[in-house]
Amino acid sequence: MSTDGGPGRLVLGIETSCDETGVGLVRLAPDGSVRLLADAVASSVEQHARFGGVVPEIASRAHLEAMEPTVRRALDEAGIKLSEVDAIAVTAGPGLAGALMVGVSAAKAYAAALGVPLYGVNHLLGHVAVDTLEHGPLPPRCLAMLVSGGHTQLLSVAGIADEVTEIGSTIDDAAGEAYDKVARILELPYPGGPPIDRMAREGDPNAIAFPRGLTGPRDAKFDFSFSGLKTAVARWVEQARATGKQLPIADIAASFQEAVADVLTEKAVRAAVELGMDTMVLSGGVAANSRLSGLARERCAEAGITLRVPRPRLCTDNGAMIAAVGAHALANGTEPSPLGLSANPGMPVDTVVLR
Repeated sequence: MSTDGGPGRLVLGIETSCDETGVGLVRLAPDGSVRLLADAVASSVEQHARFGGVVPEIASRAHLEAMEPTVRRALDEAGIKLSEVDAIAVTAGPGLAGALMVGVSAAKAYAAALGVPLYGVNHLLGHVAVDTLEHGPLPPRCLAMLVSGGHTQLLSVAGIADEVTEIGSTIDDAAGEAYDKVARILELPYPGGPPIDRMAREGDPNAIAFPRGLTGPRDAKFDFSFSGLKTAVARWVEQARATGKQLPIADIAASFQEAVADVLTEKAVRAAVELGMDTMVLSGGVAANSRLSGLARERCAEAGITLRVPRPRLCTDNGAMIAAVGAHALANGTEPSPLGLSANPGMPVDTVVLR
């Protein structure tokens, strides 16, 4: 039993798929519930800002420098010793190859030194599992909408450690990528999500009729496309600048954001209704967007769907979400990963634990 006084098994999670070094600690209770004990994050986003996007080599080096201090900070926050940890979980994919290798190498070292099981888990499922740390167990079947800088997906979830099926995904840019690219067009800071969200609150979402991708009768009804929307914004701005008039940045931001939120929520709610699911989890970094979460709540309420959204800090990449997946795998009796585990940058979403 650890010094935090709770029964059960402690799982330490490590996340290094992109530009955040995350370390989380959770406790798996005898009844199968999972409780968050610590969530420590070190971000290198400021080092990437001047490049307008994540530079893999910089991210990998930042993970190396931040790993040990972040692990120590998480242990201190939880009030436990490293020797009390019962299992290690780490993001094995998908993500940046070099960044993943740093986390996997560290996790293998910790697991070998402690003599505890190692779980190389799926980053995407972490965004689903993290909701259980705040709202408790998921129902037997639910829909998850993951919206982040690198991923936009609809998932059918029958169990975090059991059966996860992709039913829709982006065919080009992820929603978060579109935000970053539009922010660059509007000369707003990187990452683009927060500044566009702030500007949009001052603008008219109906000022400009930007296109809604893949919403035609013959289009894939659960897939997404944001490349055309990004191009439409770029052309509109180019034409406006040619006239010499001042750009209505707030209106552009609001109209762009409305187009993204409209498509995401319409398709997600339709999927939940058609598949007979009465619960939806909205997660990923873009889930913190005010218009997306607000419109999702409106449309879910109208359709009689319960919407679950983790608090903003848990929506972005963090170690707690990886620890949560590890805890669910441990509770499910899932076979651990070998110590020879390698990262898989293209790890498919239906793979929970890599072996």
